[in-house]
Amino acid sequence: MKLGIISDTHDDIDNVRRAIDIFNRETVKYVIHAGDYVFPGVVMEFKRMNAKLIGVLGNNDGEKVHLLKAFLEIGGELKGELGEFSIDDLKIGIYHGTSTEIKRHLIASGRYHFIVCGHTHRREPAGFDRGNIPKNTSTLVLNPGTGHKKVESLAGTFLEGGVIIVDTECREYEYINLP
Repeated sequence: MKLGIISDTHDDIDNVRRAIDIFNRETVKYVIHAGDYVFPGVVMEFKRMNAKLIGVLGNNDGEKVHLLKAFLEIGGELKGELGEFSIDDLKIGIYHGTSTEIKRHLIASGRYHFIVCGHTHRREPAGFDRGNIPKNTSTLVLNPGTGHKKVESLAGTFLEGGVIIVDTECREYEYINLP
């Protein structure tokens, strides 16, 4: 089965639509969003996706009630600040990544095969376009970077990102750039 991963879309409807096109083309069954939708309308875009949206809240998600309503309207699942998901014998943790201390504890717990996170707008693992989910070893962190379009800024916060496709049966992942 295939999963899609996205994070930190920050109101960028155009890139969300591009990501949805990728997820539909890849025939993913679930998409995990690691937070920072910002605007509930972003969640509503996922209704044209042929997969179920599962997400957590990020530090820029102030409209929590409206985000929850949007998730319910599209048949998605908003798990709050921290979520868990199991599929094909894989246990997945979902956390935006706002606190590096909490993220470290989740990784060190050994509870998950991999953790989906965002927040940094940087890909994890860095420098790899594809890889394998290890069996019975340390927890892998998968961060797609930002789902927002690339924008030059002094902080360099919107320069690295895209989506990740995970094949849960083969235990492989692939990073796909967004513009």
